[in-house]
Amino acid sequence: MSHKINIEICETQDDVALLAAGKITTLVRNNPQSILGLSTGATPIPTYEEIIRAHRKNAVSFAEACTFNLDEYWGLGSDHPQSYRQFMNSRLFDHIDIPLWNTHLLNGKAASPQLECQSFEASILARGGIDLWLLGIGVNGHIAFNEPGSPVSSRTRLVELSKDSIKANSRFFDSVDQVPQYAISVGVATILEARTILLLATGNNKANAVARALSDPPGSDCPASFLQSHPDCTFIVDRSVGSRIETHH
Repeated sequence: MSHKINIEICETQDDVALLAAGKITTLVRNNPQSILGLSTGATPIPTYEEIIRAHRKNAVSFAEACTFNLDEYWGLGSDHPQSYRQFMNSRLFDHIDIPLWNTHLLNGKAASPQLECQSFEASILARGGIDLWLLGIGVNGHIAFNEPGSPVSSRTRLVELSKDSIKANSRFFDSVDQVPQYAISVGVATILEARTILLLATGNNKANAVARALSDPPGSDCPASFLQSHPDCTFIVDRSVGSRIETHH
């Protein structure tokens, strides 16, 4: 069944961050034991900065909250400077009052990727499911590391990264050759089970992917298009993305 994705168009990237952080902090204030699904990459950083600012003003506490992250590079341990665990610690967790044992990331050096993925899914279920997933979108329409070709039924698994994703992530490494070729990522079905989904997109390079996610028939060519089936999904975009959407609709 298709639902209408809510679209909030903000003037600037800073406005996107303010709106997204406001939705997340309101959720946690209303339910201190919220289960949050979080993402990495450049797009959510301003949102995390706003969340830290709100926490420092005593506007919100994460002492009882719990987080799960979308993905992790396969082959990088949690102590590797480019691991998503290090990213989340330095960009968010080290600056708020969440207990680190309540922050869950996939282990990129697990002995068995299959068991690690099954365990992660079980941990989400044991907590009662995700209240809100915060997503970005790749230029090829991926959500988490669900690259084009990922089925709607996909679950947390080991995935091979597309050339687009490796190229996009190479800016965080000394060279493209250092970017891991694989990641472990939650699946499309795992994302769709969240009660609320927030997708953030800023910058001209994301406009085409967002337009496709909103207007293509749901399908694995653009995995973000599967979000059309979710009953409570909001895209928060800046003007450079929003102006493209308005010409599509």
